[in-house]
Amino acid sequence: MKTAKTTSLDIAAIAGVSQSTVSRALRNSPEVSAETRRHIQRIAKEMHYTVDRNASRLRAQTTNTLALLFCEDEVETHINPFFLSILSSAAHTAANRGYDLLVTFQQLSENWVEDFQDAHRADGLILLGIRDRASYDAQLIELAESGTRFVIWGLEHQVPGVSSYVTCQNQESAKALTAHLIDLGHRSFAFIGRTSAANPEFRHRYEGYMEALAGRRIHTDANLHIPANSSEAEGYEAVESLLSTGRPVDAIVCASDLIAVGAIAALNDHGLAVPENIAVVGYDDLPIAQYMRPALTTVRQDTELAGRRLVEQLIDLIAGEDVEPDELPVNLMIRRSCGAGA
Repeated sequence: MKTAKTTSLDIAAIAGVSQSTVSRALRNSPEVSAETRRHIQRIAKEMHYTVDRNASRLRAQTTNTLALLFCEDEVETHINPFFLSILSSAAHTAANRGYDLLVTFQQLSENWVEDFQDAHRADGLILLGIRDRASYDAQLIELAESGTRFVIWGLEHQVPGVSSYVTCQNQESAKALTAHLIDLGHRSFAFIGRTSAANPEFRHRYEGYMEALAGRRIHTDANLHIPANSSEAEGYEAVESLLSTGRPVDAIVCASDLIAVGAIAALNDHGLAVPENIAVVGYDDLPIAQYMRPALTTVRQDTELAGRRLVEQLIDLIAGEDVEPDELPVNLMIRRSCGAGA
């Protein structure tokens, strides 16, 4: 009787760690402690574990190329700087692992399976910048059913057959950010960011914001939630709309740093000082955040780690490994725009 081949999940169960930790340990990743690496590697050796590279191939001939797709509904003239930081890290990680990185723009209307899987252009795909997440579900399901290996940044809702994604602690961090504003004495809040089902990252940040307010019994006004996509222009327009309501606000929580940049510009144009009149916070910790005046309080997502994990997860898929969703830690970056030290 043929015995079942040992998998990384078997090793994870014996070692008492996650499958992703096993994969990193077997690559000698410094993200896993030396003691844990030795423990996992000993178990793998005892179980005669080997990676079946033939089973991992997407097609008869590999390309040693990974494709990074910026997903868009319409052609835009610029890329969100947050994604540029992830791209830089992904490119370096791919090169260090012996892969080229093909960067391309892709629209929802295009056939991704035909363009990449069937055309043998890449061994796997990294998807960045999906704005309307729900509208892409059919494409993602088609990719999964075709056997295409792919990973996604920021997927935060269930898609059948899709488990390969990297995200961050959006709800928990937004709750902590809002709680910090409350601790500073702020009581009249507004939130800027589009929170429909198509924008799960912003929605989870909004849910964390609302949870913090509810926990401190602070009343929220539905008119003080202004929808906006992640851009300076929409942040500016959102503050114009907010001020037109005439409702008092002493703190604005923005769903991204780009929104916060536009929001602060609009407040300045109306003669309102940040943070003396209204505190403003963002999310992402873009490079510009610390150089703004006032410097922007925000939540730092580790884009270097995000790019590295996306590439490593994809290479694991190409190698025939099972992968788990990866939620990255974040950090509050407390600066003057929130009123701390003002």
